[in-house]
Amino acid sequence: MCGIAGLIRYGSRSEENIERMKKRMVHRGPDAEGTWHNEEKDVWFGHRRLAILDLTETGAQPMTSRSGKKTIVYNGEIYNYLTLKEALKAHGVDSFRGGSDTEVILEAFDTLGYEETLRQMKGMFAIAVYEHDTGDIYLMRDRVGEKPLYYGFVGDAFAFASEIGCIAEIEGFSNPIHKEVLPIYFSHGYIPAPYTIYEGIRKLEPGKMLVIRRPYKAEDISTRTYWSMKEVALHGQAHPFAGSFEEASLELERLLKASVREQMLSSDVPVGAFLSSGIDSSTVVALMQAQSDTQVRSFTIGMKEPDFNEADAAREIARHLGTKHTEQIITEEDCKQVIPLLPSMFGEPFADSSQIPTYLVSKLTRESVTVSLSGDAGDELFCGYNSYKSIEWLWKKLKMVPTPFRRMGGALWGALPLPKREYAKLAAARSPEEVYRLTREREALVTGIPLDKTRIPFAYTEIGHNNFNDPNHGIMLMDLLMYHPDDILVKVDRAAMAVSLESRVPMLDKDVVEFAWTLPLSYVRTFENGERIGKRILKDVLYRYVPKELLDRPKKGFSIPIMKWLKEPGLREWAEDLLDEGKIRAQGLLDAGVVREIWRDFIENDHWRDQIWFLLMFQAWYENEYKHLAG
Repeated sequence: MCGIAGLIRYGSRSEENIERMKKRMVHRGPDAEGTWHNEEKDVWFGHRRLAILDLTETGAQPMTSRSGKKTIVYNGEIYNYLTLKEALKAHGVDSFRGGSDTEVILEAFDTLGYEETLRQMKGMFAIAVYEHDTGDIYLMRDRVGEKPLYYGFVGDAFAFASEIGCIAEIEGFSNPIHKEVLPIYFSHGYIPAPYTIYEGIRKLEPGKMLVIRRPYKAEDISTRTYWSMKEVALHGQAHPFAGSFEEASLELERLLKASVREQMLSSDVPVGAFLSSGIDSSTVVALMQAQSDTQVRSFTIGMKEPDFNEADAAREIARHLGTKHTEQIITEEDCKQVIPLLPSMFGEPFADSSQIPTYLVSKLTRESVTVSLSGDAGDELFCGYNSYKSIEWLWKKLKMVPTPFRRMGGALWGALPLPKREYAKLAAARSPEEVYRLTREREALVTGIPLDKTRIPFAYTEIGHNNFNDPNHGIMLMDLLMYHPDDILVKVDRAAMAVSLESRVPMLDKDVVEFAWTLPLSYVRTFENGERIGKRILKDVLYRYVPKELLDRPKKGFSIPIMKWLKEPGLREWAEDLLDEGKIRAQGLLDAGVVREIWRDFIENDHWRDQIWFLLMFQAWYENEYKHLAG
């Protein structure tokens, strides 16, 4: 795991600025660093290394291929690199300088080409390759978006980096705030790919490859998709698994075990796992311990508040599995000390409040291991979220009323007081996917926050009814295209890398994802005693390793009582300073009156809990990250 950066056509101060970019992401790679430039000195690559595989100098980057045709900087892990290495032998590549996955994929690009290598690769990655013959630069991001890759223009210079803050470190960076993304941010709490908070800077979307050719101008950029979650989903549902539920469960267990095994073995440093009391992380830890000759290291955090504490349940699961378990009870003060770190950690506004406990569990884990596996993606792949249940129920009710009558009702309900009128718009929804989008966006007052009301297309608005056999599949796809890569994976990557911990997600293995989309809905969602139960097949796998009674308890979620703290002395003063009406008016970006109304309604009626954190994280980013650029 590492951090990468590139600076093209910047000029005489390129070396100094690539060093600035590297310094900003030292946490992503504290073990070593490297810099490379081409003969013309108009292309510069920088690298920060967190040594995971081949800890020697033979794994150092930037790295040039044996042929001298390609130079690479790379962030990530390729879990099947040994299989790929064997495949290269058939093409005459039978000797390597070291044991790193970097060298394997570099030689594969040189021998097999980009498309074939990407097809065979399994892992998480953000890659940049310079072609010495042509001067072309290739940027590639993994299939589901585990590893970040930002790119764009700073003046006439093209830049890319693992973190957006690295690009903002370039001398002369003055890209303005991209005002058109603010309505999306204040609806969702994050900025989805391909957009960022800055004009001219973008995120490379998952499953895409970008090529920029000389002379490295905007018109010289092209992108293409090498893997599509939507196409995989549609193909999987069009070609469903033909076997029984029991056969499907055994196949899922086999695939998950293989993924976990690969991710455990692809490391020359200690590996552990996050463990809550939930199905997803318990499955990962169970499969780790089942394939290990030694005690697996597991880690959890808890709180004294019973409603937010899963440490006791996690401890029971760890004891049953026989892991070497470490837990820490965090305090309110522990959480508050993280808040000032968040603007720099994420580099742009990001407001999932579980970012705080994610950072704290990562910090605890890093004290013992360098790599940690997590259970992320279980909800999205196996229909686990409670919101899926409510959307299914709501859509059944809505579609009983003809659309024209629902639209009329929606217009009348719009006169209701807040926050009830937030849900009036649902009446006119034309599909369950649209119901889901509208419930996530919460538009009525929220879209009044930014002064610029311009709307731009993004993943949720681009998905209509996908002709799935069941609406749940369309909703799951929506989350895997936007919420999961742009919220969940961003949160885990930035929080873990802030303490130099590599996080890995076995459920996002290519084979697991593609198999999951072939499952009939009845295999992932069922009904027991009239209640809808998700993750049916995943639970069936887990119950072979952990007794059902240890897991059948209410899930508390990975959260903290931040909303309660915001109304108490200390954080309330911090919040009111950030939301000061005069300060907001001076910024010229947000409607100070709307912000005031939201804050008052939150204090008096406990409404707008999500939006308050969205506002505070935007203001904290503006004050700590953007203000010095503008000033």
